[in-house]
Amino acid sequence: MAPVASAITISREEEMAKEFLKTVFEKVKLVEDPMVLDYVNHVGDRIVSSLSSQVFSYHFYVIQEDVYNAFASPAGHIFVNSGLLAAMEDEEELAGILAHEIAHVLCRHISQRIERSKKIGYATLAGLIASVLVGAGGSSSAGSALGVGSMAAGQSLALAFSREDEIQADQLGMECLRKAGYTGAGLLSVLGKIRSKQWFGTQQIPTYLMTHPAVEDRMAYVGAWLDRNPLSMTPAEPYVFDRVRARVLGRYTDEATALKWFENELQDHPDHPALWYGYGLALARAGERPRAIDALKRGLERKAFDPYLLQGLGELYFLNGRYADALSLLEGAAGIGSQDPDTMFYLGRTFLELGKIDQAAEAFETLVQTYPRYDRAFYFLGESYGRKGDMPLAHYFLGQHYHQQKSFQTALFHLKKAAESLQDPEKKAEAGKLIREIEKLKRSSERDSDGPVIRRPPLAEEFIFDQSGRTAW
Repeated sequence: MAPVASAITISREEEMAKEFLKTVFEKVKLVEDPMVLDYVNHVGDRIVSSLSSQVFSYHFYVIQEDVYNAFASPAGHIFVNSGLLAAMEDEEELAGILAHEIAHVLCRHISQRIERSKKIGYATLAGLIASVLVGAGGSSSAGSALGVGSMAAGQSLALAFSREDEIQADQLGMECLRKAGYTGAGLLSVLGKIRSKQWFGTQQIPTYLMTHPAVEDRMAYVGAWLDRNPLSMTPAEPYVFDRVRARVLGRYTDEATALKWFENELQDHPDHPALWYGYGLALARAGERPRAIDALKRGLERKAFDPYLLQGLGELYFLNGRYADALSLLEGAAGIGSQDPDTMFYLGRTFLELGKIDQAAEAFETLVQTYPRYDRAFYFLGESYGRKGDMPLAHYFLGQHYHQQKSFQTALFHLKKAAESLQDPEKKAEAGKLIREIEKLKRSSERDSDGPVIRRPPLAEEFIFDQSGRTAW
């Protein structure tokens, strides 16, 4: 790697990352889907692990946005849009994009740009860069408008990487890809997709092209690099990537476009189970449950023990009230070792509907321990304990749910009820900690002239349990 030119310190870059992430998280909707995120992080971590040393801890995110974009924040936070991920055809292409963004971080390109514009103020600058890089919706986006407006006000900031930065990131990225066991050809092919913008057919310029210039030069460089460094490899089993891509298309891209795409692809590839899986997800999202059930059944005919097909069909049976059928499928998915939290969630809900309260509580307990941010599970875990008559635990888990939902007044009600009679010392201490956090927020909001921080749902103080132990308002 070439020596880093003038750049801010590592500690300063990490501080800026906090402001950057705050702005990004306010402006975008993240795909918080463990199946998708685990896969993207697996590919990213594979590349990072090939590096001799790293000064940052890398994190990978997916933004729910059809516009083609990918970018790196200060201190190693890498983002890729769901639309770009859906446009990819194999893991090599995903690896190519991630390696390029990782290389920008390694070369300290972001911190160099920050250092050149330090007169603006680091916190303001972090938010400005985040707004422009997010650019959700292309050149007409609010993020881009904010960036242009700030620059028009007299701030000189070179937000786009230079041609030299891009070529250097490609050079280092290709080396990282080879060390990680990839051919590197995926970077060239995905750059071609971004240039042609042929997937969804939008007329907007991809945001990626605004912040990553000289794509033609980059493609020429990468193509020449591949010619000089030929590598023949047996491609990895593509099904995992195909299933992730199908899930992204089926759940997180434009609904009508996804349905049309799956229908066209299934005409040419009717035996591909991942296509039936994604088509079933898209149909379910469109409210066409009978057709969605049929699509998932067709997928299972082609791959009988796929836990995600089993989970998807089990979920639809649950939603249609076919609890015995749902139980069989969801238990099958869990038995195979499905890592999808929706499997345990709908298994727990099925147990509840069948009156198997102990099994329901066990399923939800397992889920919240594995995925502590899966807030819906806390709600139904609270309901499970309420139906068992264990009101302290019922209030405790409902308090956890509403705390994650930022419905702090409701959370406070339940947590105080829990703290009065909880026997478990760890849970009692946790309830007390959350109560103090909420009361601190409340005091802060009362001093804040800009308005309250605490959300107050109507009749929150009247939340009770009815005779069956179910929640009621």
